[in-house]
Amino acid sequence: MADRIEINVPDGFRNLKGQFGGIFGLVIIVLLIWAGFSSVYTVPAESQGVVLRFGKYKDTVDPGLQFKFPFNIDQVEIVAVQRQMKQEFGFGTSGATNRTQYSANRAEQMAERSMVTGDLNAASVEWNLQYRIEEPKLFLFKVRDPEETLRDISESVMRTVVGDRTVDEVITIGRQEISVVALEQMQALVDKYELGLRIDLVELQNVNPPEQVRPSFNEVNQAQQERESMINVANGEYNKVIPRARGLANQSIQEAEGYALKRVNEAEGDVARFEAMLTEYVKAPEVTKRRIYLETMQQVVSQIDKKIVLDDEASSVLPLLQLNQN
Repeated sequence: MADRIEINVPDGFRNLKGQFGGIFGLVIIVLLIWAGFSSVYTVPAESQGVVLRFGKYKDTVDPGLQFKFPFNIDQVEIVAVQRQMKQEFGFGTSGATNRTQYSANRAEQMAERSMVTGDLNAASVEWNLQYRIEEPKLFLFKVRDPEETLRDISESVMRTVVGDRTVDEVITIGRQEISVVALEQMQALVDKYELGLRIDLVELQNVNPPEQVRPSFNEVNQAQQERESMINVANGEYNKVIPRARGLANQSIQEAEGYALKRVNEAEGDVARFEAMLTEYVKAPEVTKRRIYLETMQQVVSQIDKKIVLDDEASSVLPLLQLNQN
């Protein structure tokens, strides 16, 4: 049997091997913990998560607890799809959280609201639009800066729409129509460029003539309003007097027609009665005369308060009359 060879390992090497094994195990534990934490994420209720695998689009996930590959193999972009955002043009509201909500430079705001109308007049138009992110994938990857692009689209469309109308339409009666038309044209361009946005509202704010001519324009507006007020007052008086006069005229006409019909009917009745009496008179003249006489006397005598009947042989009526009565 061969002799056994023994190799003596130095104590330092043994200690180094033990330390290396401990560090490796600690690294493994740290990697496992990191993998556990980096593979779980939560998508808020009003948002959607866009998953990127090695920087390339992989999927869009709904709100809730989700899982992904750890160690940044999968990356998630959270996009607030239910949040309504706003952009303002020609003015700015302080405290805005959206970086593209308004232009911070006052000169840019003045340039945004300065427009030329279709009749070559100047107008100062302020407006805002409200929008949402509808397709997160398009919003993140199709256009480099979709919100800045939306600002450019909005300003371009508004200048086009205002340039198709007169200054009176822009400042007074055409505001609602401008908002509707501008929204339709903006949404069409947003869909064409695939920005992944949906415009909910376009609203005109302050629409005025330039500062230099504003007092004169206000005087013209005041005169027009007074004119409209006087026209309305006149129409009110007209509507109050004319219908009443027409009613009185119709009433008089109806009364006259009724009276004419009554007189015609009475005349026809008298004629019919006379003809009937004439027919009877022709048949029996004496009898008819007596009947007419009696009917006439009946009508006359019935209207007398006191009646005295005398015999043909009475010589005087004085004893029968009470002359001392009032």
